[in-house]
Amino acid sequence: MRILHTMIRVGDLERSITFYTDVLGMSVIRSKDYPDGKFTLVFIGYGAESEEAVIELTHNWDTDSYEQGNAFGHIALEVDDAYEACDRIRALGGNVVREAGPMKHGETIIAFIEDPDGYKIELIQK
Repeated sequence: MRILHTMIRVGDLERSITFYTDVLGMSVIRSKDYPDGKFTLVFIGYGAESEEAVIELTHNWDTDSYEQGNAFGHIALEVDDAYEACDRIRALGGNVVREAGPMKHGETIIAFIEDPDGYKIELIQK
């Protein structure tokens, strides 16, 4: 078994695709519209789905926003340098919500950013 993808619902599909591709450097792997269901699925990631877990962006055509709830935590990405990644993401218009630094009660360097829909993304330094 292996993890295939994590699905998140997004209110503005193009805004989300731009964030994940331009700010985080992912690629669109595949996309499909489902007119009868009035939704679009876009799979994005850093590599082929056959080799890597990806993120599924689900856009319901008649929904502009979602409530986050309190069950979902975050998506985690490994970065070479969390400090540099925060600077680059901020320069590209991304929202850094926790600056890079040691995690509480530990030594691992982490940071948190938010995507356009408010989903938290943890950056973990190698």
